Amino acid sequence: MRSKTYRRRVCRFCVDKVEEIDYKDIGTIRRFITERGKIIPSRVSGTCAPHQRQMTTAIKRARNIALIAFKEVPV
Repeated sequence: MRSKTYRRRVCRFCVDKVEEIDYKDIGTIRRFITERGKIIPSRVSGTCAPHQRQMTTAIKRARNIALIAFKEVPV
Protein backbone atom coordinates (compact mmCIF):
# COMPACT_ATOMS: atom_id res chain seq x y z
CA MET A 1 0.00 0.00 0.00
CA ARG A 2 1.36 3.38 -1.00
CA SER A 3 1.28 6.29 1.39
CA LYS A 4 -0.18 9.50 0.04
CA THR A 5 2.23 12.30 -0.61
CA TYR A 6 0.78 15.75 -0.36
CA ARG A 7 2.10 18.72 -2.27
CA ARG A 8 3.01 21.60 0.00
CA ARG A 9 0.80 24.64 -0.63
CA VAL A 10 2.62 27.86 -1.31
CA CYS A 11 1.66 31.15 0.30
CA ARG A 12 -0.01 33.23 -2.42
CA PHE A 13 1.01 36.46 -0.67
CA CYS A 14 4.69 35.47 -0.73
CA VAL A 15 4.43 34.53 -4.42
CA ASP A 16 2.82 37.89 -5.26
CA LYS A 17 5.29 39.68 -2.93
CA VAL A 18 2.53 41.36 -0.93
CA GLU A 19 3.98 43.51 1.84
CA GLU A 20 0.78 44.20 3.75
CA ILE A 21 -2.76 42.80 3.57
CA ASP A 22 -5.36 45.56 3.47
CA TYR A 23 -8.59 45.17 5.44
CA LYS A 24 -10.46 47.16 2.76
CA ASP A 25 -9.70 44.55 0.09
CA ILE A 26 -12.87 42.50 0.57
CA GLY A 27 -12.32 40.27 -2.47
CA THR A 28 -9.09 38.88 -1.06
CA ILE A 29 -10.40 38.58 2.49
CA ARG A 30 -13.55 36.66 1.47
CA ARG A 31 -11.42 33.78 0.15
CA PHE A 32 -10.12 33.13 3.65
CA ILE A 33 -13.51 32.95 5.39
CA THR A 34 -15.94 30.01 5.40
CA GLU A 35 -19.66 30.33 4.68
CA ARG A 36 -20.29 30.40 8.41
CA GLY A 37 -17.85 33.29 8.92
CA LYS A 38 -14.90 31.40 10.37
CA ILE A 39 -11.31 32.18 9.43
CA ILE A 40 -9.70 29.37 7.41
CA PRO A 41 -6.53 28.06 9.15
CA SER A 42 -3.13 28.37 7.49
CA ARG A 43 -2.70 24.59 7.16
CA VAL A 44 -5.78 24.56 4.91
CA SER A 45 -5.23 27.84 3.06
CA GLY A 46 -1.46 27.41 2.67
CA THR A 47 -0.50 30.88 3.87
CA CYS A 48 2.70 31.37 5.85
CA ALA A 49 2.55 32.37 9.52
CA PRO A 50 3.30 36.11 9.11
CA HIS A 51 0.73 36.52 6.35
CA GLN A 52 -1.82 34.44 8.28
CA ARG A 53 -1.45 36.84 11.23
CA GLN A 54 -1.92 39.83 8.91
CA MET A 55 -4.95 38.15 7.31
CA THR A 56 -6.55 37.48 10.71
CA THR A 57 -6.05 41.10 11.77
CA ALA A 58 -7.46 42.36 8.46
CA ILE A 59 -10.54 40.12 8.78
CA LYS A 60 -11.20 41.27 12.34
CA ARG A 61 -10.83 44.94 11.36
CA ALA A 62 -13.18 44.49 8.40
CA ARG A 63 -15.73 42.85 10.70
CA ASN A 64 -15.55 45.67 13.22
CA ILE A 65 -16.34 48.38 10.69
CA ALA A 66 -19.01 46.17 9.05
CA LEU A 67 -17.30 45.60 5.70
CA ILE A 68 -17.97 41.87 6.15
CA ALA A 69 -20.46 40.10 8.40
CA PHE A 70 -19.42 38.31 11.57
CA LYS A 71 -21.37 35.29 10.34
CA GLU A 72 -23.73 34.60 7.49
CA VAL A 73 -27.38 34.63 8.45
CA PRO A 74 -29.39 31.67 7.04
CA VAL A 75 -32.46 32.74 5.09
